[in-house]
Amino acid sequence: MENASLSFLEQRLIAHLQVIYPNLDTINLAQRCLAAFHLDPKTESPPPNSNIWDQSDIMLITYADSLRDQDEAPLETLHKFVKSKLSESISAVHLLPFFPYSSDDGFSVMDYTTVNPSCGNWDHVSNLAQDFKVMGDLVINHCSSRSLWFENYKAGVHPGANFFYEADPNSDLSAVVRPRTSPLLREVQTANGEKHVWCTFSHDQVDLNFEQPEVLLEILGIIRLYLEKGIRWFRLDAVAFLWKVPGTSSINLPQTHEIIRLLRLMIEHYAPDSVIITETNIPNQENLTYFGNGNEAHLIYNFSLPPLLINSLVTGNSSHLKQWLMSMPPAQQGTTYLNFVASHDGIGLRPTEGLLSEWELETLINTMKRFGGKISSRTTLEGVAKPYEINISLWNAMAGTAHQGPDQWQFARFFSAAGVMMALEGVPAIYIHSLFGTENDLERVDNTGHYRSINRHIWEMDELNHELESPTHHKKVFESISKLAKIRRAQPAFHPNATQYTLHMGEHLFAFWRQSLDRKQSLFAIYNMTDQPQDFNLFELNLIATDEWVDLISDTVYEDHLSKAVLMPYQFVWLTNRSGANR
Repeated sequence: MENASLSFLEQRLIAHLQVIYPNLDTINLAQRCLAAFHLDPKTESPPPNSNIWDQSDIMLITYADSLRDQDEAPLETLHKFVKSKLSESISAVHLLPFFPYSSDDGFSVMDYTTVNPSCGNWDHVSNLAQDFKVMGDLVINHCSSRSLWFENYKAGVHPGANFFYEADPNSDLSAVVRPRTSPLLREVQTANGEKHVWCTFSHDQVDLNFEQPEVLLEILGIIRLYLEKGIRWFRLDAVAFLWKVPGTSSINLPQTHEIIRLLRLMIEHYAPDSVIITETNIPNQENLTYFGNGNEAHLIYNFSLPPLLINSLVTGNSSHLKQWLMSMPPAQQGTTYLNFVASHDGIGLRPTEGLLSEWELETLINTMKRFGGKISSRTTLEGVAKPYEINISLWNAMAGTAHQGPDQWQFARFFSAAGVMMALEGVPAIYIHSLFGTENDLERVDNTGHYRSINRHIWEMDELNHELESPTHHKKVFESISKLAKIRRAQPAFHPNATQYTLHMGEHLFAFWRQSLDRKQSLFAIYNMTDQPQDFNLFELNLIATDEWVDLISDTVYEDHLSKAVLMPYQFVWLTNRSGANR
C-alpha cells in the first residue's frame, strides 16, 4: 500500500506505531489495529479541543457490589439506587473493575471480557449506561496470574505465550520506581524453562509486555467491547508503569505516552463523546505531563488535592494547599482535572513530594493513625520502605485536628472538604463511602489482610436504608452532599473550564474566584479551615455594586458590600451574583 493512498486516520495511527514499534511493518500493523477496533479507516476526526463536559458533570466512584440486596445482582441494586436517589446529583458512575479477579478487589483481572457473575452481567452495565455516563477501568499494566493468558504463557501457547514482560534478575533494576515493597520479579516455571516475570504491584499481578504488538491488539479488542456495551469514559489504571526498560526508572517512559495517544486516537474516532482519564499517582509535575499536547488524557486525577486538603483541615493552615493551587496551570480547552478527596485507594503521599516537608508529612501520618488509619509503604531506590499512602475513610480522617485530636467539628470539616472538591476547576468525583460518611471498616481489614479494605465497605441495602431514614450522621452526610451537588450543577461558574483565580486571605481562609465562560456569573468560594471563627472584609472581594450577592449554601444575602463576614468553624460560602436564575 502506497502512503498516498492512506487515510488521515491511518497516517496518524502509523505515526504513533512507528514511535512504539520502529522495527516493525507499521502499515500492516495499523490495518490490524483498525480491524481489531472495527474502525473504518475513512472515519472523520472529531472536533479538536472540545469540552465534552460541563458544570452538571459529577461522578460517583463505586464498586459494582458496594451495595447489596438480597436475591438481586449488585449491579442492578446500584442502578436502582443511583437512579432513584442520585439522578439530580450525579451524571456519571465510575464502575471500579467488575470482572472476574483473583486479588486486589478487582484490579487483578482474570478475564477482561466477562462481568463477574457475582455482580451481574453486561446487560446490567449497558442498562446503567443508558441513564448515566459510565467510566470503566482499563487495567492494562498487568493482569492476574490466574488468568487464561498467564496459564497459556506458562504452557507456551497463544494467546498469552509472549504477553508478559520477562527480565533477567542479574540486570540492573536499581532505578526502577516501585509503588510496593514486594520483590519486582517473580520466578515462574514455564514450558520454556525458568523465567522471571515483572510484577510492579504484586506477584498475583503480572505485567503485560506491550513490546509485543499482539498485546496491543488484544487490548484494542477489549476496549471495542467496552464501547459496544455503552462505556464512554475510560480510566487507564496505573498507566505510568506501562513500558519497561531495565536500567531506567520504567515509569513515565516516552513509549507509555505514545500508547496513550494511540488509544485516544482510536477511542475518540469510534465514539467522539468518549473521555480518557489517566490514573498516575505520582508527583504533581510528572502527573501534569499526561495531558500531553492536548492529545493524551482528557482528564488527569488531581492526586495532590486529597493529602493537601486533608492536611489543611486538620492543621488549620491552608498555605500549602493555596501554593499548590496557584502552581496548577489552567487546563486548556478539551482537557480538565478530575477532583477527588477519597477513593477506593488510600490517600497517596507521593503527590506531596516537594509540597509538604518531612515533618509536616509525619504529623499528617501520625494524625491519621490516631484516627484509626493504616499506612502502606513502598520501596525507594535506596531499598528503604517509605510511606506510600494513608488508608482511612474520609469520615474518620475528618475526626479532629492534629493538635487537639477528635472534636465536635467532624461533620463540618467533612462537608467543607466536599465543598472544596466541588468548587475547584475540573470535574468532581465522589467516592460512594464519602456519600454516606462510612466509617473505617477494620473488620474487613482483618478479614482480607489488606489495609485498603478499610475504605471498601460493602453496604447491605436493608442496613443502609435504615441508616438513611434514621437521625444518623449517614443521613446527614447523604442529604447534605446530595444537596450540595445539586447546587453545584446549576452554576455556570463551576464549568470545569471556567476561570479560576486563587485569593489571598491569610492562612486560615482558603479562597478562590470562579467566573463562567460567558463572564456573566462570578462566584467566590471561601472556606474557614480552622476550628475557630474567622472573618473577612467583603470589600476585599470587589463585589459588583449593582448586583445582588447571595451565599448559595445558606441563602444569606449580602446587601452591605463593605461589611465584615464571619465564618464559623469550617463553614464555607459560595458567594455569587447569579443565584436567582440558578436555584
